[in-house]
Amino acid sequence: MRIKDEHKQEAIIQATVKLVNEIGFVSSSVSKIAKEANVSPATIYIYYKNKEDLLVSTYVEIKQKLSVALLKNFDSSKPFMDIFNTFWHNGFDYISKNRKYYQYTEQFSNSPYSELVDHIKVEKHFEPMLKVLQRGIDQKVIKDVPYDMLAAFIFYPMMILSNSKLCKTIELTSDNIDQAFLLAWDAIKL
Repeated sequence: MRIKDEHKQEAIIQATVKLVNEIGFVSSSVSKIAKEANVSPATIYIYYKNKEDLLVSTYVEIKQKLSVALLKNFDSSKPFMDIFNTFWHNGFDYISKNRKYYQYTEQFSNSPYSELVDHIKVEKHFEPMLKVLQRGIDQKVIKDVPYDMLAAFIFYPMMILSNSKLCKTIELTSDNIDQAFLLAWDAIKL
């Protein structure tokens, strides 16, 4: 059995993201991904069972990187609004620096592959945030609604505003990000 190489695996992930963003899921074959990653197609099968596994694993890897970015400077002892503000700014920072990942996850979320994701595994990466949301609900700081509904008002505005194809007239300045935060905050606070 060949030993896995983290650099090769990262090259495969980067190649997958690049090709899917350029030519889509259907056209991104294992052989094209291998060529882009400068590895043999057989090497990909050391890391992934098949193309589906590669695409899903790439999505999960990106979500893990997003969770790390969102949790930067996380301090659960701060007031809920301050924690939420930190998540918000970290999210915009991550998306602005990683547009290729954002584009991949956006496409992936709207594809049949999204049904193959172990959502419990992904949610584990976001557990500190989920605990804070529950604390906000328990302390009657935010509305007691399902997490998916909260996420729609917390994270989807960030995704829409970060998409220059959807928001052509909004420049993501610090003031605009702060103003958008207040709108999102107003949507979830009690």
